[in-house]
Amino acid sequence: MTFLLTPALFGLLLLPVLVLGYVKLSQRRNSRTAALSAQGFTPTEATLRLRKRRHIPFIFFFVGLTVLLFALARPATSLSLRSREGTVILAFDVSNSMRATDLKPTRMAAAKSAAKGFVEKQPSGIKIGVVAFNDGGIVTQQPTLDKRQVLAAVDRLTPSGGTSLGDGIFASLGAIAGKAIAVDPSKLADGPDGPQVDIGYFGSSAILLLSDGENTGELSPADVAKLASVAGVHIYTIGIGSPEGTVVEIDGFSVSTALNEQSLTEIAKVSDGKYFAADSASSLASVYRSIDLQWKSVRKNREITGLLTAVSSGVLLIGAALSLAWFGRVV
Repeated sequence: MTFLLTPALFGLLLLPVLVLGYVKLSQRRNSRTAALSAQGFTPTEATLRLRKRRHIPFIFFFVGLTVLLFALARPATSLSLRSREGTVILAFDVSNSMRATDLKPTRMAAAKSAAKGFVEKQPSGIKIGVVAFNDGGIVTQQPTLDKRQVLAAVDRLTPSGGTSLGDGIFASLGAIAGKAIAVDPSKLADGPDGPQVDIGYFGSSAILLLSDGENTGELSPADVAKLASVAGVHIYTIGIGSPEGTVVEIDGFSVSTALNEQSLTEIAKVSDGKYFAADSASSLASVYRSIDLQWKSVRKNREITGLLTAVSSGVLLIGAALSLAWFGRVV
């Protein structure tokens, strides 16, 4: 235990003075009682019973005052608090196909709405970052505990260009690592057990990939997903759109687009994650329950002045109540 106002502890020096004063007062009372007895005034049985209780209220006053003096020194104690900690990257497909309206009002608007709901439900110990990808991937918001910054980054997203799922996953891994990751794409699929590339281990981290699953990039999303798996990062894919698809106008051309669930399912499977359909109202809640984030114990100093003050007040009130009940006054 530590004290934020240590000089206040000198007040404890008053306690011996208080005890000494009470002892002298008791001796004076005993002298008066003895003098009365010598004159033939014999105490009644009720008076004798009260004498046995005489010191009890003082004990309560003494304990209450001691606790109050400690409270004045503003004590603080170290407590072990458990909280969930980890990093989640919201990887947004911002390609032109996200303009499609098979999810109302658009795929992009539906993805933003789902992501915002997810952000709002996260506990305070979770860092959240935002990655936008179309023909390439870029970190638009580094992982942070500030949910306002994350929501602002989501609001700024606008669709354009093609879709490179691999670049989106790769940029997300860089955001988790907190540095740019340079890897030769040709080495990602080397070896019988997947990529022989070491980018570090980032357990308790996850990527939430919101996309229609269509891929026009050269970087294999399955190979990058294997790299994520080796790094301990699970990828949870959210299918944005409908399997039936629709037609979207892009630069004067009508382009067919449909949800590719097979691609998103493969990415999730390779990285030990899970695929969810965005048309399910509970999809994002299910993602949150599935993400394996760590429980961590953190020791923090917490001031307990209020607690000790409450205890002191209670003890003093008990002492006063007993004194009034037995002697008709506060001793």
